[in-house]
Amino acid sequence: EFVGSPKINAMPGVIREDLTISMHDDGRLTIAGVRRERLGEEYHRVERGHGHFSRTFHLPIPVDADRITADLHDGVLTVSCPKAPNGGGRRILIT
Repeated sequence: EFVGSPKINAMPGVIREDLTISMHDDGRLTIAGVRRERLGEEYHRVERGHGHFSRTFHLPIPVDADRITADLHDGVLTVSCPKAPNGGGRRILIT
């Protein structure tokens, strides 16, 4: 069984190498990264800026940190957090 909805965030223009996902011992999941500026292209309007970003989610129950998975496909980051009797911190590999 999983905690909440697995689709966490839309990440258009972000590549896996520019993302870091961490699960902390106190039940926080942090997604951090950098959205790079597109050089050489001209726009009339830019909906999403560039630069560093970070977002932290407080998960309501402990999760099994060793079984957390993350997938980035077509600009959608999917993070699956299986429930566990106790939490633990680790960095999650993005596939």
